[in-house]
Amino acid sequence: MGEISLGDAIQQFLQNSRLKSGIQALRIEDVWEAVMGKTIAKYTDKIQLINNTLYISSSVAPLKNELLYQKEKIIERINDALGEKLVKDVVVK
Repeated sequence: MGEISLGDAIQQFLQNSRLKSGIQALRIEDVWEAVMGKTIAKYTDKIQLINNTLYISSSVAPLKNELLYQKEKIIERINDALGEKLVKDVVVK
């Protein structure tokens, strides 16, 4: 019987688990401030990942507008920070 590391075992479990999307959403919340900066993170009310779409909520109209213009850059930055192509679209509410 082959041996695998605990980290590899956890990764395999998550790949086949319904917990995967919840864990990925938490990872995005963890890297959001580092990727987008403290100011944007401060005025972002909610971040959700649903079916590879990142939903960003903010009550600040100018920030919403700026995030809409930066959709492609947000996708690229988040995916780079996570090391996988997880986010495919961004919706700003």
